[in-house]
Amino acid sequence: MRAMIKVAVVGVNHIGKIHCHAYKRHPDTELTAVCDLMQDRAEAAGKLHGVPYYTDLRELLQKEDVDVVVVATAGVEKGSHHFAPTMIAIEAGKSVFVEKPISNNIDEARAMVAAAREKGVRLACNLNHRFTPAAYKAKELVTSGKLGSLLFLNMRLTIRNPQEDTEWLHMRALHPHSIDVMRYFAGDIKRVQSFMTKAPGRQSWSTVSINMEFESGAVGHLTGSYDMSMRHPIEYCEVAGNEGRIVVDNVYESMTYYPHESDELTVVRNPLFGGMKGFDDTFDQRINCFIEELKSGATPEQITASGADALAAQEVIEAAIKSHQLGGAPVTVLS
Repeated sequence: MRAMIKVAVVGVNHIGKIHCHAYKRHPDTELTAVCDLMQDRAEAAGKLHGVPYYTDLRELLQKEDVDVVVVATAGVEKGSHHFAPTMIAIEAGKSVFVEKPISNNIDEARAMVAAAREKGVRLACNLNHRFTPAAYKAKELVTSGKLGSLLFLNMRLTIRNPQEDTEWLHMRALHPHSIDVMRYFAGDIKRVQSFMTKAPGRQSWSTVSINMEFESGAVGHLTGSYDMSMRHPIEYCEVAGNEGRIVVDNVYESMTYYPHESDELTVVRNPLFGGMKGFDDTFDQRINCFIEELKSGATPEQITASGADALAAQEVIEAAIKSHQLGGAPVTVLS
C-alpha cells in the first residue's frame, strides 16, 4: 500500500460528510473523489472538498485512482443502500469500509462477505463502539486471564430515536454495535432468546431484552431501547469471570476492574485533556485503526471489526427477531 491511501466516499449525506472530513484531515489518506446518486449532493460535496464528483460508482472507479471505497449510504433500517456500492467496489478489487449495519438484509450481508472473501478484498465495518481506550484496557484484562473463565456479560445500549422505518429498525440499525462489543469480549454467540415491547405510541419494537448463550458456555444479556433520553449514559458493559469482572461505563468514560480476591480496584478514566473529548472521537479511533491496518499490509482476515464480524452481529439480530416471532423460544444463531 502506498504512503498516501486514496479514498472515495460513496453517499455524502449526514454520515458521509463526517467521513469526507475525516479522510481529508487524516495524515495518511487523501480524499480522491465523492459519489452520490443525488446530483446536487454529489456536486456540493465535490466542490466543498475540491475533488471530482460522480453519481455512478463504476464511472468513478474507471476514471479515478482509488485504494479504498467508503460506503456511507443509508436506506431503510440504515442499511438497505449498502449492498450495491459495496459489491461494485469488491468486484473492482478495492478495500471497502462500510457503515453499519453491513446490510439490513441478511442474504445481502452474507453475499457481501462471501464476495470479499472470494476476491481477497479487505472489508471493514464502522463498528466504532469498541474503539476506545476503556475497551482496549478491558480487552487486555480479558485476554490476559485476569477475569479467569468468562461466566456472564451484561450489556445495555439505549438512545432516543423516534424513527419508525419498520418494526425491526431498532434491532437492525442499533444493535450491531452492542452485539459487536459483546462478541469483542466473549466471542461467538450460539443461541438467543428475545422479548420485545413497544413504547406508547410506537409502531416498532423499540425496547428489547435478549438472553444469549456464547460458544464458550458463558451467558449474557442485552437490554436495548430507542426510547431513552440522550441526557444520560447510553451504554454499559459488564464482563465477569470466576476470578474478576470489569465494567466499561458509557462507551469511553471509564473502565473498572474488580478482582474477586482483592479490595484493590483498577480504574481507568478518560481524561479531559489527552483523551477522548466525547463519543464522536470513537469515529476517528475506528478509522485510525483501519488506516493503520492498511498501511501495515494486513490481510483481509486480520482486519479488525471486519465484514465477517459485522455479519456475525447481524446473524444474532436475525435470530433474536425470529425468537420474538416464536414467542420467546430459543433460536440457534447461524454461523
